[in-house]
Amino acid sequence: MASLGKILITVGIILTLLGIIFTSGIKIPYLGKLPGDIFIKRDNFVFYFPITTSIILSILGSLILWLILKR
Repeated sequence: MASLGKILITVGIILTLLGIIFTSGIKIPYLGKLPGDIFIKRDNFVFYFPITTSIILSILGSLILWLILKR
């Protein structure tokens, strides 16, 4: 079993890289504009809930973690 320290370091590096990508303004095409994402815009009100995007990112994250932790 991998040590907890190595896992935390790896997760920290991945989160740091993701933070750099998101703050630099790099856009991922179609992310947040998928069918199933809820977007309601009225006069003084905007509601956005990216349900489909959240589900896809969750599945991808689970798959990546499964591949990393698999023996």
